[in-house]
Amino acid sequence: MTLQLTVPNMACSACSETITQAVKAIDPTATVHADPKTKLVNVETQTSESVIKQAIIDAGYTVAEE
Repeated sequence: MTLQLTVPNMACSACSETITQAVKAIDPTATVHADPKTKLVNVETQTSESVIKQAIIDAGYTVAEE
């Protein structure tokens, strides 16, 4: 499944790398594209949305409710 999440406090490429690593720690097969300019994180994964969101939150970021 593909998830599109908004992460308002993702500000730079280091942030996007941290988010990518946090998601891949949960699902090593996930495809992650995090764009600090648009604040969007696109994740192709088989893991549930709630688990992916929690991984991003645990990494220190906020996931906006849609």
